[in-house]
Amino acid sequence: MNPPAHDAPITSEDALFEVFQSAFRPRATLVGIEAEKFGFFADGRPLHYRDAPGRPGVEALFRALSSRYGWVPEGESEGSAPLMLVRGATNITLEPGSQFELSGSPLDNVHAVWAEVDTHRKELASLTEAPGLHWVGLGFNPLARQDDLDWVPKSRYPIMRSYLPTRGTRGLDMMRRTATVQANFDFTSERDAMRKLRVGLAASVITTALFAASPLVERVRGPFKSYRAHVWLDTDNDRAGLLPFAWKPDAALGDYVRFALDVPMFIIKRDGVAIEATKHTFRSFLRDGLDGHRATLADWESHLKTLFPEARLQKTLEVRGADSVPAALSMALPALWLGTLYDEAVLSWVEEHLVPIGYAAWSAAREAVALEGLQAKVGGTTVGALANALLAQADAALARRNKLDAQGRDERQYLAPLIDAAARGLTLGDLVLGDWSPSQPDALSSLFARAAY
Repeated sequence: MNPPAHDAPITSEDALFEVFQSAFRPRATLVGIEAEKFGFFADGRPLHYRDAPGRPGVEALFRALSSRYGWVPEGESEGSAPLMLVRGATNITLEPGSQFELSGSPLDNVHAVWAEVDTHRKELASLTEAPGLHWVGLGFNPLARQDDLDWVPKSRYPIMRSYLPTRGTRGLDMMRRTATVQANFDFTSERDAMRKLRVGLAASVITTALFAASPLVERVRGPFKSYRAHVWLDTDNDRAGLLPFAWKPDAALGDYVRFALDVPMFIIKRDGVAIEATKHTFRSFLRDGLDGHRATLADWESHLKTLFPEARLQKTLEVRGADSVPAALSMALPALWLGTLYDEAVLSWVEEHLVPIGYAAWSAAREAVALEGLQAKVGGTTVGALANALLAQADAALARRNKLDAQGRDERQYLAPLIDAAARGLTLGDLVLGDWSPSQPDALSSLFARAAY
């Protein structure tokens, strides 16, 4: 029997384009969210994957979610440890330090996204299997040291654990101590995909500033507005950043494919077993094979998921620049990007006002934004000034969409807290944490209350 096409060896580089081309849709209208958060017990100790006496872990939470709410556990192979819960088109997945991630369904509007996230939040809050567990929406683990965390038993993580420290100084922090909120959007054609990629990259640093919410590291409130953004600057610059090729007006899918072909791989999987591939690019794997294995479309799709630019193409465009924030505030992210990427006037505005600032200037601004947030300088102005202008454009686009909830309110309600904060020069982290200090008497309980997911 011939293997399915997805698992058959790739015989032509033309097949590499099929992942993107198969996702072209006559109308691009849907949005999906990916929302991560940290779990802590009342004494500040972090949630682990493994259950321990008096300390239920992810294992216990997965069992409870499965039995109570119909989630179906899945592992990497039959009988292996559960690493994901599935319910319809929605997943709960795990980052390496047991950060919980909701990977949402593709939905028509932000009202539906909020209903999905709110259901997830309420289900987590209802669990009694881990008494005193608090869920926190911030971009960097505010309490735990690396030694305080365990590892989720996913086969690629030991390989990444060894490889990433050879590429930068902060890879393990990225894996186990960061959390983000991301959103995914459709594209209609190659031109639309590359246009949205370029717009996504040009506005990504603004997004980082607006959502900056990680000033706490190991219980100390430091100088950074987004320590998560600082971590990404020295994780693995082969696969991260703002993609210089994508800023060209004539950039094509071939440019993105060539970028992906030349990034070192992490693993390939055969029969549920991970095989290290860090000494190979996908280009060399395609040409020469690896330990007798030939490259397949399944390998290619897996590889694309290991690329970490601030905006990423797969079967959707994923925008990746934001810190995690509490659930209600996180709705500002899909609202901002939906108003930007699905509105012709706003796409054109970004192309006229943000793209010309250029790759070099925006790349140079990334460290300043991590440290200073909206006060960072770029292109002869401040990131805050550009952020307020972009927010006004997105707000008008959401009004034009006129997608109403049951109370007759449009999607601008989700953007309003972000607009109000930015007008005062505040990031969402400033809004959430306020004057919180680690030296105040009720510091831990206050932190959990302020940053509650």
